[in-house]
Amino acid sequence: MRRRDKEGPVDDFTDYQKQGGVAVITFRNPPVNALGIDLRKGVAEYIDKAAADGDVTALVLTGDGRCFCGGADIREFGSPAIEPMIRDVIDRIESSSKPVVAAVHGVAFGGGFELALGCHFRVAAPSAQFALPEVKLGLIPGAGGTQRLPRLIGAEKALGIVLTGDPVGAEDALAMGIVDEVAGGDLVAAAVAFAEARVADASPLKRARDLEAPKPPDGFFDGQRQKIERRARGLIAPWYCIDSVENAVKLPFDEAMNKERQYFVECRESDQSKAQRHIFFAERQAAKIPGIAKEPAPRPIETAAVIGCGTMGGGLAMNFANAGIPVTVVETDPQALEKGLAVIAKTYADSVSKGRLTDADRETRMGLIEGTTDYADIAGADIVIEAVFEEMDVKKEVFAVLDRTCKPGAILATNTSTLDIDDIAAATGRPEQVIGTHFFSPAHIMRLMENVRGRKTAPETIATVMTLAKTIGKVGVLVGNADGFVGNRMYHCYTRQANFLLEEGALPQQVDRALFDFGFAMGPFAVGDVAGLDVGWAIRQRRAATRDPNERYSPIADRICELGRFGQKTGAGWYRYEEGSRAPVPDPAIEDIIVGVSGELGIERRDITDDEIRERCLYALVNEGAKILEQGLAIRSGDIDVIWVYGYGFPIHRGGPMFHADRVGVKVVHEALSRLYDIHGELLKPSTLLEEMARDGLAFEDLHKEKTK
Repeated sequence: MRRRDKEGPVDDFTDYQKQGGVAVITFRNPPVNALGIDLRKGVAEYIDKAAADGDVTALVLTGDGRCFCGGADIREFGSPAIEPMIRDVIDRIESSSKPVVAAVHGVAFGGGFELALGCHFRVAAPSAQFALPEVKLGLIPGAGGTQRLPRLIGAEKALGIVLTGDPVGAEDALAMGIVDEVAGGDLVAAAVAFAEARVADASPLKRARDLEAPKPPDGFFDGQRQKIERRARGLIAPWYCIDSVENAVKLPFDEAMNKERQYFVECRESDQSKAQRHIFFAERQAAKIPGIAKEPAPRPIETAAVIGCGTMGGGLAMNFANAGIPVTVVETDPQALEKGLAVIAKTYADSVSKGRLTDADRETRMGLIEGTTDYADIAGADIVIEAVFEEMDVKKEVFAVLDRTCKPGAILATNTSTLDIDDIAAATGRPEQVIGTHFFSPAHIMRLMENVRGRKTAPETIATVMTLAKTIGKVGVLVGNADGFVGNRMYHCYTRQANFLLEEGALPQQVDRALFDFGFAMGPFAVGDVAGLDVGWAIRQRRAATRDPNERYSPIADRICELGRFGQKTGAGWYRYEEGSRAPVPDPAIEDIIVGVSGELGIERRDITDDEIRERCLYALVNEGAKILEQGLAIRSGDIDVIWVYGYGFPIHRGGPMFHADRVGVKVVHEALSRLYDIHGELLKPSTLLEEMARDGLAFEDLHKEKTK
């Protein structure tokens, strides 16, 4: 609806009102007042209008709706620049001869925070949060954030905000000197009163650009570079963040601003930032399920239950407690229950000792977790998540009990990582309320929640679980029901090629290093040792009866498990581990097993290059993802990318396997797979979809564009 302000032109995006001698400019660009071109134009025009009005003595900038300003409209990235840019608007604000006060509620993120920093004063509601999250998108702040903030609060505090991208609450912002006042009640009225007081006492205007940034201790910036060396491996934005904040200390404002802009543009145009922005949008798109509109509304989840108090069950319980949802953990063995609850208590205690949690929060969360050995105690739960051993008969038995015990309408979820959801649902009389909720270990930390719909899962059940994912801080992605679903089905293809490479001449440490260099935190063999090799062994044993006898299969992992080497928990797996250490040490005994298997299979070992390792493992991953899209098990390629970034550690600056294929070129991937298929056989045969895309010159991102037209 277009609004005509009382004194100015028609404007959809801003509002201008005078309260006495104070001009109040309100941003109106829901849902987060993003600083798109129309909003920027409106703000710039109204600042000029207030400057020209002799009756206006001060200005207040505020946001309509739920927040002050969520930052730049990143959808504009890649489009031709249209003036005024955000930095131009900020310059107008900062150079005003009349006091300008930012009245901040909700979020002031990114460009919104930079806009507030350009104001002379800041008044915040208790709910306000301030952040410069650009680094999470492969960027650095590009409108003065790395220059004004250090001059205002010092380089040490400012760099902490810039490097993490995490929000700072109103009270902390007040203590740091970011805001001048925290005001409850009517925020705009408080900001107007604050502005009038500054006019009355002729307070000097506090322009951040004119301040001198306090110098941090010698060696501070080099120390910060050393601190992020592993975490920022392969990235460019974090390093530029440090350089730019250091410039605030070393260089004049205008020169440092030019450097900031140079760094920002380089980051924005990089494949890394494009990949991270892709994940940003894909994560939000994953929440949108075609065919499931806003109705039926998701059911409220006020109480929860978890079956099993092992590593996964304990992590699931903490997810609910962390979100303020009471949860009951069921374990049939009293000793196992006691042990599991003790592990939860220790995990929270460790968080307190590391300063990540207050003791009061620990007590609150522990108070939300109860243990029981009696299923009757969970009869009233709104959702029950089963996390018992990955064995179909065991799970069916649990679900039969849950069906008899739980109230009508309760959602019955399984944390299975591979098993058939429909088969599990058949053990109940309510298959429409059964769904897979595949969490990743450690469940209280890993962000992915791969939600698996069965053939009869009701839309209401899906909507409820997708909403629950957000409530408990997870990224929910809906997938179809098939062996391994999406993530583990693809992971099997990835690790299968890694095993074949061992047979042909590589060793675990070479494969792991090649994929580590690509950007993974760990290669597949190191990951296996962390997760426990016995889990995969059990899955392979289950699949043995239905495995095609003509399909290539590597027995190396089975041989290792037969020796009782299950990874870090047994002190040996693909690698060996010294007492008290998690550092993998290459083991000659493993090399002997690998070489022995090569001989048994009649494979002549050869030199394997790192490029071949990456090509075989990653393109097999892409190919399986294409098959999954063909079969409709994933809604969109971006969903696959989100699953792999948040569940399997695919480097976020590569954007996920399908985005990576787009950057390499689908035609290039197809040609490589065609060549590998000729050499290695059926398991690397390009999928039909990949072949069609290569022929038609399409990228995976084009598939979704077609669907949304």
